[in-house]
Amino acid sequence: MQSSSPRIIAKIENGIGWLIFNNPEKHNAISHDMRIASIEIMESFASNGDVRAVMMRGAGGKAFISGADISQFESAEKGDSNRWHETQTGEKFRQALEDFPKPLIAVIEGYCLGGGMMVAMSVDIRIASADSQFGIPAARLGIAYPVDGVRNLVNLAGPAKAREILLTGKRFDAQEALRIGLVNQVYDRTDMNGEVEALASSLRENAPLSMRATRIVIKELLKDESARSLETCEEVIRLCYTSEDFAEGRKAFAEKRRPVFKGV
Repeated sequence: MQSSSPRIIAKIENGIGWLIFNNPEKHNAISHDMRIASIEIMESFASNGDVRAVMMRGAGGKAFISGADISQFESAEKGDSNRWHETQTGEKFRQALEDFPKPLIAVIEGYCLGGGMMVAMSVDIRIASADSQFGIPAARLGIAYPVDGVRNLVNLAGPAKAREILLTGKRFDAQEALRIGLVNQVYDRTDMNGEVEALASSLRENAPLSMRATRIVIKELLKDESARSLETCEEVIRLCYTSEDFAEGRKAFAEKRRPVFKGV
Protein backbone atom coordinates (compact mmCIF):
# COMPACT_ATOMS: atom_id res chain seq x y z
CA MET A 1 0.00 0.00 0.00
CA GLN A 2 1.55 3.27 -1.16
CA SER A 3 2.17 6.13 1.27
CA SER A 4 2.92 9.72 0.29
CA SER A 5 5.82 9.74 2.77
CA PRO A 6 8.64 7.16 3.05
CA ARG A 7 8.46 7.71 6.79
CA ILE A 8 4.99 6.15 6.96
CA ILE A 9 4.59 2.47 6.10
CA ALA A 10 1.08 1.22 5.42
CA LYS A 11 -0.01 -2.34 4.75
CA ILE A 12 -2.98 -4.69 5.15
CA GLU A 13 -2.49 -8.18 6.59
CA ASN A 14 -5.36 -10.61 7.20
CA GLY A 15 -7.97 -7.94 7.72
CA ILE A 16 -5.76 -5.67 9.85
CA GLY A 17 -4.46 -2.35 8.59
CA TRP A 18 -0.98 -1.41 9.80
CA LEU A 19 0.27 2.17 10.07
CA ILE A 20 3.97 2.21 10.97
CA PHE A 21 5.84 5.38 11.93
CA ASN A 22 9.15 4.96 10.09
CA ASN A 23 11.59 7.56 11.38
CA PRO A 24 13.79 5.36 13.61
CA GLU A 25 16.91 7.53 13.40
CA LYS A 26 14.91 10.16 15.33
CA HIS A 27 13.04 7.65 17.51
CA ASN A 28 10.04 8.06 15.20
CA ALA A 29 9.62 11.76 15.92
CA ILE A 30 6.59 12.74 13.87
CA SER A 31 6.87 15.44 11.22
CA HIS A 32 4.41 17.41 9.10
CA ASP A 33 4.69 15.07 6.12
CA MET A 34 4.23 12.02 8.36
CA ARG A 35 0.98 13.46 9.73
CA ILE A 36 -0.31 14.27 6.23
CA ALA A 37 0.51 10.75 5.01
CA SER A 38 -1.09 9.22 8.11
CA ILE A 39 -4.34 11.12 7.52
CA GLU A 40 -4.42 9.87 3.92
CA ILE A 41 -3.80 6.29 5.02
CA MET A 42 -6.50 6.47 7.70
CA GLU A 43 -9.00 7.67 5.10
CA SER A 44 -8.05 4.74 2.87
CA PHE A 45 -8.39 2.24 5.72
CA ALA A 46 -11.77 3.69 6.71
CA SER A 47 -13.24 3.14 3.23
CA ASN A 48 -11.72 -0.33 2.74
CA GLY A 49 -14.22 -3.03 3.69
CA ASP A 50 -11.44 -5.59 4.04
CA VAL A 51 -9.91 -3.66 6.96
CA ARG A 52 -11.57 -4.64 10.26
CA ALA A 53 -9.19 -2.77 12.60
CA VAL A 54 -5.99 -0.72 12.47
CA MET A 55 -2.82 -1.14 14.49
CA MET A 56 -0.17 1.56 14.80
CA ARG A 57 3.45 0.84 15.65
CA GLY A 58 6.85 2.51 15.54
CA ALA A 59 9.63 1.14 13.34
CA GLY A 60 12.87 -0.04 14.92
CA GLY A 61 11.45 -1.18 18.25
CA LYS A 62 12.97 1.71 20.25
CA ALA A 63 10.04 4.12 20.10
CA PHE A 64 6.37 4.40 19.24
CA ILE A 65 6.59 8.17 18.70
CA SER A 66 9.11 10.21 20.68
CA GLY A 67 7.24 13.47 20.05
CA ALA A 68 7.14 16.08 17.31
CA ASP A 69 10.14 16.49 15.01
CA ILE A 70 11.14 19.88 16.41
CA SER A 71 14.10 20.17 14.01
CA GLN A 72 11.58 21.54 11.50
CA PHE A 73 11.20 24.65 13.65
CA GLU A 74 14.71 25.29 14.91
CA SER A 75 15.01 28.39 12.73
CA ALA A 76 11.45 29.54 13.13
CA GLU A 77 10.73 32.93 14.67
CA LYS A 78 8.20 33.27 17.47
CA GLY A 79 4.72 33.27 15.94
CA ASP A 80 6.01 31.84 12.64
CA SER A 81 3.10 30.70 10.42
CA ASN A 82 4.81 27.35 9.73
CA ARG A 83 4.57 26.48 13.40
CA TRP A 84 0.86 27.27 13.45
CA HIS A 85 0.37 25.23 10.26
CA GLU A 86 2.11 22.28 11.91
CA THR A 87 -0.15 22.61 14.95
CA GLN A 88 -3.22 22.59 12.73
CA THR A 89 -1.98 19.48 10.90
CA GLY A 90 -1.47 17.75 14.23
CA GLU A 91 -5.04 18.58 15.20
CA LYS A 92 -6.34 17.19 11.89
CA PHE A 93 -4.47 13.93 12.51
CA ARG A 94 -5.83 13.67 16.04
CA GLN A 95 -9.34 14.31 14.72
CA ALA A 96 -8.88 11.64 12.05
CA LEU A 97 -8.09 9.18 14.84
CA GLU A 98 -11.05 10.29 16.94
CA ASP A 99 -13.47 9.99 14.00
CA PHE A 100 -12.14 6.70 12.63
CA PRO A 101 -15.04 4.19 12.42
CA LYS A 102 -13.05 1.04 13.23
CA PRO A 103 -11.03 -0.16 16.25
CA LEU A 104 -7.65 1.52 16.66
CA ILE A 105 -4.80 -0.07 18.57
CA ALA A 106 -1.45 1.44 19.60
CA VAL A 107 1.38 -1.07 19.94
CA ILE A 108 3.90 0.82 22.08
CA GLU A 109 7.54 -0.22 22.36
CA GLY A 110 10.11 2.14 23.88
CA TYR A 111 9.51 5.89 23.94
CA CYS A 112 5.99 7.30 23.83
CA LEU A 113 6.45 10.99 24.55
CA GLY A 114 4.67 14.29 23.92
CA GLY A 115 2.93 14.01 20.57
CA GLY A 116 3.32 10.25 20.79
CA MET A 117 1.10 10.21 23.84
CA MET A 118 -1.34 12.47 21.98
CA VAL A 119 -1.64 9.82 19.27
CA ALA A 120 -1.77 6.89 21.72
CA MET A 121 -4.45 8.51 23.88
CA SER A 122 -6.68 8.98 20.81
CA VAL A 123 -7.02 5.24 20.11
CA ASP A 124 -9.17 2.53 21.66
CA ILE A 125 -6.63 0.13 23.12
CA ARG A 126 -2.99 0.68 24.08
CA ILE A 127 -0.62 -2.22 24.73
CA ALA A 128 2.95 -1.58 25.78
CA SER A 129 6.23 -3.43 26.17
CA ALA A 130 7.55 -3.61 29.71
CA ASP A 131 10.49 -1.33 28.83
CA SER A 132 8.33 1.49 27.43
CA GLN A 133 8.69 5.04 28.73
CA PHE A 134 6.01 7.71 28.78
CA GLY A 135 5.93 11.45 29.39
CA ILE A 136 4.76 14.86 28.21
CA PRO A 137 7.69 17.32 28.38
CA ALA A 138 5.67 20.39 27.32
CA ALA A 139 6.64 22.35 30.44
CA ARG A 140 10.32 21.72 29.69
CA LEU A 141 9.95 23.05 26.15
CA GLY A 142 7.98 26.19 26.94
CA ILE A 143 4.85 25.03 25.13
CA ALA A 144 1.30 24.19 26.21
CA TYR A 145 -0.21 20.79 25.52
CA PRO A 146 -3.34 21.00 23.28
CA VAL A 147 -6.75 21.08 24.94
CA ASP A 148 -7.91 17.79 23.43
CA GLY A 149 -4.71 16.09 24.57
CA VAL A 150 -5.24 17.33 28.12
CA ARG A 151 -8.86 16.20 27.98
CA ASN A 152 -7.86 12.69 26.92
CA LEU A 153 -5.21 12.56 29.62
CA VAL A 154 -7.72 13.62 32.29
CA ASN A 155 -10.27 11.09 31.02
CA LEU A 156 -7.74 8.26 31.21
CA ALA A 157 -5.62 9.10 34.25
CA GLY A 158 -7.77 11.53 36.23
CA PRO A 159 -7.15 15.24 36.95
CA ALA A 160 -4.65 14.78 39.78
CA LYS A 161 -2.34 12.52 37.79
CA ALA A 162 -2.79 14.66 34.68
CA ARG A 163 -1.56 17.69 36.65
CA GLU A 164 1.48 15.76 37.88
CA ILE A 165 2.39 14.50 34.41
CA LEU A 166 2.03 17.93 32.78
CA LEU A 167 3.49 20.10 35.54
CA THR A 168 6.59 17.98 36.18
CA GLY A 169 7.23 16.84 32.61
CA LYS A 170 8.90 13.75 34.05
CA ARG A 171 8.95 10.32 32.44
CA PHE A 172 7.35 7.23 33.89
CA ASP A 173 7.52 3.54 33.07
CA ALA A 174 5.04 1.05 31.63
CA GLN A 175 3.93 -0.30 35.00
CA GLU A 176 3.02 3.20 36.16
CA ALA A 177 1.19 3.79 32.88
CA LEU A 178 -0.76 0.59 33.50
CA ARG A 179 -1.52 1.52 37.11
CA ILE A 180 -3.00 4.91 36.21
CA GLY A 181 -4.96 3.61 33.22
CA LEU A 182 -2.93 5.04 30.33
CA VAL A 183 -2.33 1.59 28.85
CA ASN A 184 -4.50 -1.51 28.86
CA GLN A 185 -1.84 -4.21 29.06
CA VAL A 186 1.93 -4.53 29.50
CA TYR A 187 3.91 -7.44 28.05
CA ASP A 188 7.51 -8.57 27.95
CA ARG A 189 9.15 -8.06 24.57
CA THR A 190 9.32 -11.82 24.03
CA ASP A 191 5.53 -12.08 24.36
CA MET A 192 4.61 -8.90 22.49
CA ASN A 193 4.14 -10.20 18.95
CA GLY A 194 2.07 -13.15 20.09
CA GLU A 195 -0.21 -10.93 22.14
CA VAL A 196 -0.55 -8.48 19.25
CA GLU A 197 -1.60 -11.32 16.93
CA ALA A 198 -4.08 -12.66 19.48
CA LEU A 199 -5.67 -9.22 19.76
CA ALA A 200 -5.70 -8.83 15.97
CA SER A 201 -7.40 -12.21 15.63
CA SER A 202 -10.23 -11.27 17.99
CA LEU A 203 -10.79 -7.94 16.23
CA ARG A 204 -10.90 -9.42 12.74
CA GLU A 205 -13.47 -12.02 13.88
CA ASN A 206 -15.83 -9.66 15.74
CA ALA A 207 -18.82 -7.93 14.14
CA PRO A 208 -17.75 -4.64 12.47
CA LEU A 209 -21.07 -2.90 13.13
CA SER A 210 -20.95 -3.82 16.83
CA MET A 211 -17.40 -2.50 17.18
CA ARG A 212 -18.34 0.70 15.33
CA ALA A 213 -21.33 1.20 17.63
CA THR A 214 -19.10 0.77 20.68
CA ARG A 215 -16.68 3.45 19.49
CA ILE A 216 -19.47 5.91 18.70
CA VAL A 217 -21.42 5.40 21.94
CA ILE A 218 -18.32 5.77 24.14
CA LYS A 219 -17.27 8.88 22.23
CA GLU A 220 -20.70 10.44 22.78
CA LEU A 221 -20.76 9.55 26.49
CA LEU A 222 -17.39 11.25 27.00
CA LYS A 223 -18.80 14.53 25.72
CA ASP A 224 -20.46 17.08 27.97
CA GLU A 225 -24.06 16.04 28.51
CA SER A 226 -25.36 19.04 26.58
CA ALA A 227 -23.28 18.07 23.53
CA ARG A 228 -24.19 14.38 23.42
CA SER A 229 -26.32 12.93 20.67
CA LEU A 230 -28.29 10.06 22.15
CA GLU A 231 -30.10 9.82 18.81
CA THR A 232 -26.80 8.92 17.17
CA CYS A 233 -26.21 6.26 19.81
CA GLU A 234 -29.66 4.80 19.34
CA GLU A 235 -29.26 4.72 15.56
CA VAL A 236 -25.96 2.79 15.53
CA ILE A 237 -27.38 0.33 18.08
CA ARG A 238 -30.52 -0.12 15.97
CA LEU A 239 -28.39 -0.83 12.90
CA CYS A 240 -26.76 -3.73 14.74
CA TYR A 241 -30.10 -5.33 15.59
CA THR A 242 -31.39 -5.03 12.03
CA SER A 243 -28.18 -6.25 10.37
CA GLU A 244 -27.39 -9.47 8.56
CA ASP A 245 -24.53 -9.92 11.02
CA PHE A 246 -26.97 -10.13 13.93
CA ALA A 247 -28.83 -12.93 12.13
CA GLU A 248 -25.50 -14.64 11.43
CA GLY A 249 -24.46 -14.30 15.07
CA ARG A 250 -27.65 -15.96 16.29
CA LYS A 251 -27.39 -18.72 13.71
CA ALA A 252 -23.75 -19.42 14.50
CA PHE A 253 -24.53 -19.58 18.23
CA ALA A 254 -27.31 -22.13 17.60
CA GLU A 255 -25.04 -24.17 15.34
CA LYS A 256 -22.13 -23.99 17.78
CA ARG A 257 -19.70 -22.50 15.28
CA ARG A 258 -17.81 -19.27 14.84
CA PRO A 259 -19.82 -16.56 13.07
CA VAL A 260 -18.63 -15.10 9.80
CA PHE A 261 -19.45 -11.40 9.91
CA LYS A 262 -19.57 -9.17 6.84
CA GLY A 263 -20.25 -5.77 8.34
CA VAL A 264 -23.76 -5.47 6.91
